[in-house]
Amino acid sequence: MSRQFAVFLVTGGVAAGVNFGSRIVLNQWMDFSIAVVLAYLCGMATAFFLARAFVFRDSTQSARRSAGFFILVNLLAVAQTWIVSLLLLHIVLPRMGVTRFAPELAHGVGVVIPVFTSYLGHKRWSFGSAPEHR
Repeated sequence: MSRQFAVFLVTGGVAAGVNFGSRIVLNQWMDFSIAVVLAYLCGMATAFFLARAFVFRDSTQSARRSAGFFILVNLLAVAQTWIVSLLLLHIVLPRMGVTRFAPELAHGVGVVIPVFTSYLGHKRWSFGSAPEHR
């Protein structure tokens, strides 16, 4: 595992903590579903700033361009999580005879899979080298 990927995992863990913690705080003043969405945005903003500051420090892209790609990579990650989770829950785990904690297992694997693809997407697009102007 590269140092960069290890730092990516740590910053992602911090962002997940912000997501989880802010949902608890926000839920004191608003409906759960709204709190979940706003907490996700808090976590995503945290992940962006930490990744830019600690993981992809050598990026030459503007913050605006990086943010745009960051959002796109995260939209793909959410889609991956959803697809993997549903495939596991409704097809793979039942065929394996797994019923105990099936939603938790399916979602857990669904959350882990995009860690790798997100890292590659952020490395290449969100924080890659700025395009050359001709």
